[in-house]
Amino acid sequence: MVRRSTSSPPVLPGFSYVRPLGSGGFADVFLYEQDMPRRVVAVKVLLADAINPEVLRAFTAEADVMARLSSHPSILTIYQASVSADGRPYLVMEYCTESLSDRYKRAPLGLAETLDVGVRMAAALETAHRSGVLHRDIKPSNVLVTSMGTPVLADFGIAASLAASDEADDMVAMSIPWSAPEVVDGSTTGTVATEVWALGATIYTLLAGRSPFSADQREKNTREAMSSRIIRATYQPLGRADVPAAAESLLQRVMSRSAAGRPTSMLDLAEQLRWLQQELGLPTSPLEVANAAVPMTSDLGDRPRGPVMTTVNKDSRRAARAAKAGIGRGERDDDELRGAPVMGRRARMILLGAVLAAGVVAATAVVLLVLGVI
Repeated sequence: MVRRSTSSPPVLPGFSYVRPLGSGGFADVFLYEQDMPRRVVAVKVLLADAINPEVLRAFTAEADVMARLSSHPSILTIYQASVSADGRPYLVMEYCTESLSDRYKRAPLGLAETLDVGVRMAAALETAHRSGVLHRDIKPSNVLVTSMGTPVLADFGIAASLAASDEADDMVAMSIPWSAPEVVDGSTTGTVATEVWALGATIYTLLAGRSPFSADQREKNTREAMSSRIIRATYQPLGRADVPAAAESLLQRVMSRSAAGRPTSMLDLAEQLRWLQQELGLPTSPLEVANAAVPMTSDLGDRPRGPVMTTVNKDSRRAARAAKAGIGRGERDDDELRGAPVMGRRARMILLGAVLAAGVVAATAVVLLVLGVI
């Protein structure tokens, strides 16, 4: 497969381009340095030839979802979203140095760290679900590591409404190695149960150093072959001496072929992972879940959004009236500073000074008179 070349980075006011970070099907990601406040950021930019109403709607939805959820400590922070001068929409996000995909390809992660990642991601996804959002692309490359070493969930590019995830016109996309059987066979585009499976498959991958249903021989990992193995969903034990039977049993339930056999929610999964931590004598990860969904302030529908621009023509009568009203107010203000009220205040000050001087003269005369009498 031939990889396409990276698009040219847009010129963004207040940002200096540094280098490319990665490419996707519809967007490129670049490293920029922000001028104020001074920091490095990742900027995701839509490809010019990929912009169509459906992709633009998905991109705008991603910005909205991340803005609603990025206050969660385990979800990537978004700083701003806008449209560049050449018409390409972009997101400015927290820059993370690597992903867990980079990590597990070097070496499988330890059990303690993997369980911690599992709890934190389950809490982040439970918060998303409570806000009515399905991520639909949970996998190691979408779990990034911040500069503080904290895992955060990223890329809500194909997220969908929990209430309408199976609508006929919904954008269908998947990462097969971490997709549930019912997603792979086309029965659904996403549910809470499929998200539980995907997180379980991600945890398995971090411990195994490979996705759950990949074969040792590369030629056996075609799309069709892997899809067939996932649909059958025969669990293969990790076989690590430091991974106890209790952990294997939990992963097997999480990746049950039947959705009914999996934990009922991300909160349920997080609690089972925390219970496993306690049983193994490991530190218990914090369970950070929003108490309620974050409300939307308004419903803009499909109305285009981007940089705020005036809708008043500079030659219009409204603009003329506004300009005239502004000039009128300015003239009145100048008159108040230069005209009669200022002179009135000056006159009052002179009069007050004269009264005080007269009072001093009168008081002096009285004193002299008294001294003369004595």
